[in-house]
Amino acid sequence: MPIAREGLAQRLPMYMGGFMGPFGTMVILPMFPELRESFDASSGAVSWGFTLYMLPFAAVMIVSGTLGERWGRRRTLRVTYVAYALASILAALAPNLGVFLLARALQGGSNAFITPLLLAALADITPQERLGNTVGVYSSFQSLGTALAPLVGGVAADFNWRWAFVGAAVAAGVLAMFPVQGEPRTNVAPPPIKPLLTRKMTMLGVAAFACAAGPIGAGVLVGVAARDELELSGSAAGVVLLIGSLCAMTVGPAMGRLVDRWGLWKSGQVGLVVASVLTAALAGAGAGWSLASIWVFGAAASAFVVVVLQAAAATAVPNNRGGALSAMLAWRFLGHAAGPAIWIAVFETNPNAAFYGSALLGIVALFTLGDATKGRDRPTHGPVESSPEGMVG
Repeated sequence: MPIAREGLAQRLPMYMGGFMGPFGTMVILPMFPELRESFDASSGAVSWGFTLYMLPFAAVMIVSGTLGERWGRRRTLRVTYVAYALASILAALAPNLGVFLLARALQGGSNAFITPLLLAALADITPQERLGNTVGVYSSFQSLGTALAPLVGGVAADFNWRWAFVGAAVAAGVLAMFPVQGEPRTNVAPPPIKPLLTRKMTMLGVAAFACAAGPIGAGVLVGVAARDELELSGSAAGVVLLIGSLCAMTVGPAMGRLVDRWGLWKSGQVGLVVASVLTAALAGAGAGWSLASIWVFGAAASAFVVVVLQAAAATAVPNNRGGALSAMLAWRFLGHAAGPAIWIAVFETNPNAAFYGSALLGIVALFTLGDATKGRDRPTHGPVESSPEGMVG
């Protein structure tokens, strides 16, 4: 069913908000040489610009959704976008590496509020039978951010890397003018924390961590293999990664419709098995074309898994959607931070073992996701039910 024009106008700023997180994470990767030169620093020191974005992002994500629901989605997201814009301006004006790293940490901490509250808002205005499709579209915008960030960062680096952060500040400022609905809870109980501590939520978090440290985070290994094993140029390696991201962006809505049709558990099974098999197959890629061919399908399967995880979290705790989403995403982004630390060290000794180990984590996720989605494998029809305390307009 096509989205009505007014529905699209309501959702589009939310979808664009989904672009911001992956864009902010990945934009610095092509500008390491320019950052080294600007700050007279080593590659290792500059790489903290990535790590210090991810760590506050994951840590604050544990509570950001619940806090945002309590403070009100509208106010929280407006403040978040303004804070993100100010942090981006600080990064653009940074006179030294210390200030730049502080700005990156502030960007990451601010960004932790965006996705859980936007997905919670989308879940509130979407009938349950179409939630997978909506989450799929949102995931496509996340993939678009992942795809365009290296390109924008690289182009900016050719002129002046600081302009990339000026652009991020402008985008966040514009989004601050289109906050979602959701007022502070003044006459109702705050969103409950206890439902976030159940076995199913824990298993969902473990599944998200294993997925991110494994198959859906395998793009890092693809990039390393393209440069170090296959000796592709930087631009060629970038094209390999870009193709995968564009594929993930394109198939997002279709994957969402499959989740609506198959349910969470069956979709998770299919997505994780395919993603794990293709991650293991990357070990056998002996040329750039074969690496790209496998990664295109691997990225699509990974996008399917991401849709399942986000749809599962969006419906796990109806009285605290934002809290459930932020808890799951905290686990996921901790996995994205841990994966490179684990598998790049293995890759230096045995590249094949790194791909096989990453694939094995997908199998671990298969079992934990099954526990988390048990009894929820049949999509229900109609809007998500909620108690009066739970949902905010």
